[in-house]
Amino acid sequence: MTQDKANDRELLKPYREQIDAIDDQLVDLLVKRFDIVREVGRLKTEKSLTVVQSARVVEVIERNAQRAASKGFDPDVVRQIYTLLIDYAHRLEHKIMDAQ
Repeated sequence: MTQDKANDRELLKPYREQIDAIDDQLVDLLVKRFDIVREVGRLKTEKSLTVVQSARVVEVIERNAQRAASKGFDPDVVRQIYTLLIDYAHRLEHKIMDAQ
């Protein structure tokens, strides 16, 4: 490794450590979120509720997109992330229903 690359690595190290710590928190929060999704899936199964509730999907996506925009973050990125999260939640809930 050249001296310049080694210097760049050291320069970036504290930022990378901060990003890694935030990534750890994000994963922990995703685990918590999907633990709750599993509970919701069991409840929906028990009460014969539909998995996809379109109004709630729009509400969650737009609430978070607006929150992101208010903090100066691209709302379209947040919409994409939440679309992915919600799609996974629906697949998970369907699995729970199919297992019952």
